[in-house]
Amino acid sequence: MKTNYGVGDLIYDANIYDGLNTFLDDLPFYKKWLPKSPNARILELCCGTGRLTIPIAKEGYSIYGVDNARPMLEQAKLKASKEGLKIGFIEADIRTLDLPNKYDLIFISFNSIHHLYQTQDLFDTLNVIKKHLKEDGLFLLDCFNPNIHYMVEAEKELNKIAEYTTDDDRRVVIKQIMKYERKTQINRIEWHYFINDKFHSVQNLDMRMYFPQELDTYLKWIGFTIIHKFGSFDEEIFDDDSEKQIFVCKCDR
Repeated sequence: MKTNYGVGDLIYDANIYDGLNTFLDDLPFYKKWLPKSPNARILELCCGTGRLTIPIAKEGYSIYGVDNARPMLEQAKLKASKEGLKIGFIEADIRTLDLPNKYDLIFISFNSIHHLYQTQDLFDTLNVIKKHLKEDGLFLLDCFNPNIHYMVEAEKELNKIAEYTTDDDRRVVIKQIMKYERKTQINRIEWHYFINDKFHSVQNLDMRMYFPQELDTYLKWIGFTIIHKFGSFDEEIFDDDSEKQIFVCKCDR
C-alpha cells in the first residue's frame, strides 16, 4: 500500500488548472457569508489561483490568500494585478501557518481539506484556524460527502472527465480512474492527461475522505460549534443524498 500521497505537478500547472476550474457555483454562497463591516479581514486557505479570492476582493474586502503551491500563487498574483487589485498572497503550509493578525472570516473551499491525508494534518489545520479567528468570526468549509458506490464504480474503467483548451493553447483531455483504500480512507485517483492529442502523463490526485459523523466530531473536538451544515451551495439541508458537506462554524471560547 502506498504511504506517500500527493497531487501531481501538472495538476498545479496554473493554466491547466484554470482551464479546468472555470465554474463559480460556490461564489454566491461564500459572498452571502461575508462580514458586513467593510473593514473586516478575510483569510482564504488553499486559495489556488484566486478563483474566489479575486471576486471577493472586488467587493472591496481586505482578503489574504494562502497556498503552498508557488505556480498557483504566481498565477493568482498576475490575475489580481490585471484587475488592479492588491491582495496579500502568502506561500505557506496551512498546518503550520502563523500570521500576526486575526480574521473575521476564514474559509477553505473547493474540497481542499481532502489533501490533508492524516487526521493529525486536519487537527493541526483546525487549530491554526482557531488561533487566527476573531472571537465572533466565522469559519466556512466545503468538502465532498463520500460516495462509496461512486468510488467503487469508478475503479472499473478509465473514463473521460474533461476536455478543454487552455489560455496558452494546449488541448487537454483528462481521463480518470481511482482505487479507494479502506484502511487509510484515501481515494487514490489517477488523472491520465492527453495534451494536443498525445498522451502526456499520469498524475496523482490523492484525496482523504472525511465521513460526515467523523468530520462533525473532529470540528467539535477541536473547539468549533457547527452553526449550519448544508448539503449544497443552495443551502439545502444535509442528508444522505447530499454530494457536499458545507459547514458554517464559529469558535468556542
